Amino acid sequence: MKERLQKIISGHGICSRRAAEKLIADGRVKLNGAVAEIGMSADIESDIIEVDGKVLGDRPESVYILLNKPRGVLTTSSDDRGRKTVVQLVDCGERVYPVGRLDLTSEGLLVLTNDGDVARALTHPSGGIEKTYRVTVEPFVESKVEELAALDELDGEPINPAKVTVVQQSEGRAKLEIVINQGKNRQIRRMCEAVGMDVHRLKRTRIGELKLAGLRPGEWRYMEKEEIRWLKGLAKSMGRDAK
Repeated sequence: MKERLQKIISGHGICSRRAAEKLIADGRVKLNGAVAEIGMSADIESDIIEVDGKVLGDRPESVYILLNKPRGVLTTSSDDRGRKTVVQLVDCGERVYPVGRLDLTSEGLLVLTNDGDVARALTHPSGGIEKTYRVTVEPFVESKVEELAALDELDGEPINPAKVTVVQQSEGRAKLEIVINQGKNRQIRRMCEAVGMDVHRLKRTRIGELKLAGLRPGEWRYMEKEEIRWLKGLAKSMGRDAK
């Protein structure tokens, strides 16, 4: 059965579908000996697909992992400056890549997988998946809660309303729980800056039905059956919507 080249490449755990499109655009993918182009399809059973000179073999077994990302670790597969990456923390025997991003100084729940359809479903703007963060901020006064929840744009770009709850408070400082259903670049930090607060710690604790509980910084685990079922249901729904 023929599939788009970028889907086949992402399904082999090499990179995300978007990154696979860039590989094709950069001329790093060949189909049956010729340089591939965006829009091409192939059958992994009968066609020869090469990425950077390496022939793709059978599709690997799908792997789904939850990681508690520590501070100071990059959310990427590799770094040309030799800095530590989240992939180096996960020794699972398969090539996986991180889904979505957490800043270098941010921490918490991160998904790693080699399932391109699941990765796309988790990161697509239309998904509307709720993500929960614990955020330590200062300076803080009670009115900041309403200001944060009322934000409807960042730098002229519209955003959906957030749910904001005070978890703990001391003089001039607070720990907030912030729930958003988008994933714009540095969104939580930018929201806090917009109402005059500095973020001292940012930790993601939930992505949809996936929760961080039980993992210490740097620890990872394979997902449970129910978690995988939720992810695959999400990907299946996304596939129907795209038709």
